[in-house]
Amino acid sequence: MKLAVVGGGWAGMAAAVTAAEAGANVTVFEATRALGGRARALTAQRPDGVPLTLDNGQHILIGAYIESLALMQRVGLSPERLLLGLPLAMPYPDGLGLQTPAWAARWPAPLNAVAAIATARGWRWSERLALVRASLGWQRGGFACDPALTVGALCRALPARVMDELIEPLCVSALNLPAAAASAQVFLRVMRDALFGRGFGRWSASSLLLPRDDLGALLPEAAAGWLAGEHSARAQVRRATRVQSIHALPQGWRLAGDGWHEDFDQVIWATAPSPAAQAMAAAANAAREAGDTALEHALSGWAHTAASLAFTAITTVYAWAPGARLSAPMLALRTEPDAKTAPAQFAFDRGQLRPDDPSMQGVLAFVISASEGDRDELQARVLQQAARQLGLSGLRPIQTVVEKRATFACTPGLRRPAQAIAPGLWAAGDYVEGPYPATLEGAVRSGLAAVAHSRPPQGIVGG
Repeated sequence: MKLAVVGGGWAGMAAAVTAAEAGANVTVFEATRALGGRARALTAQRPDGVPLTLDNGQHILIGAYIESLALMQRVGLSPERLLLGLPLAMPYPDGLGLQTPAWAARWPAPLNAVAAIATARGWRWSERLALVRASLGWQRGGFACDPALTVGALCRALPARVMDELIEPLCVSALNLPAAAASAQVFLRVMRDALFGRGFGRWSASSLLLPRDDLGALLPEAAAGWLAGEHSARAQVRRATRVQSIHALPQGWRLAGDGWHEDFDQVIWATAPSPAAQAMAAAANAAREAGDTALEHALSGWAHTAASLAFTAITTVYAWAPGARLSAPMLALRTEPDAKTAPAQFAFDRGQLRPDDPSMQGVLAFVISASEGDRDELQARVLQQAARQLGLSGLRPIQTVVEKRATFACTPGLRRPAQAIAPGLWAAGDYVEGPYPATLEGAVRSGLAAVAHSRPPQGIVGG
């Protein structure tokens, strides 16, 4: 089978690797020169002129992301080397907050989480018990709820401290929305996998995995290298090659760009939702002109659903000062009475993640989930927040990255685009219908599922 994968992000590269393993002839089309989509590397420079490789946003994985971690391993990477594994923790600069004690770090889920809750510094026993009761109640209910519920409504009986110091930070980091607006159903799926699921290798499901290397090296570039090495006769990655149109054939699909076209048996479209919607709408117009009403309706219906998605932004502020260092590789930051004065929810110490790299010493990353406002204003507020909450008054900005369409808005009852677009045409991406929010794991699982759907009954065979 001859398969095209349009888009070299995490979903697209997951699909390409899996299809090549199954024997398909695979071509990946990536419009830019950099692989990774919204999880890619970027070049920058410290204020003192030292060059850096950063990311377009700071990401966290967890031990429950077994498909992403297994894919890294399959393309020759060592997750244990590339990721710093930490026990479940949500520490604040003052030392308070949820932290798994060392003696429980290797306990299986959910016992490690219970130990973290039982020893949470600054929490009353009534607050700890309330969270344990709620978690057990979610488990008894099969981690399911009314699809119309928000996380805030689901957790309305929890004490304010539990909401402020755990639920709200977890929700905004996983779903990129505050609890008052986020889907409780999707949140419960993440909680189920993190608290009661299985982990990967020596990591428990709830382990926090912080990337030591840039996001390009974490999977996309390694996947491209693996395809070029292990499956060079069957797979290729065409960078800086934009697919400008897709047209149905009697058997398969024709992709076309600037001065080229090529025919494929099946296509997995793995771009961001907006360009995907535009491409399918254009293909629907072509189907209408060809008199294929059924195909027109399938393509236009999918395009309408994808185009209807709302999005939320994530801003990452990178800053540096000689000797700047956090008390832990990752810290949660507290909200303040005026939330706008303290927009960042988390701070990361890139120097602790890369202790062997002199260029990273003193480099910090501050993450603003569900961010709103002007880039320069957000940057200034974050530096002021760092001075107040962390005592770091000498930080100088390196670069502030605003991903305006970082994630789809994972609200209650949201209708997401289906995996199947039309016969022989499939969608892959973290926004496609599925149980996960817009995460790296969601993207990878979508890519794997697209390949599983695209296989003929006898399985993929070469052609």
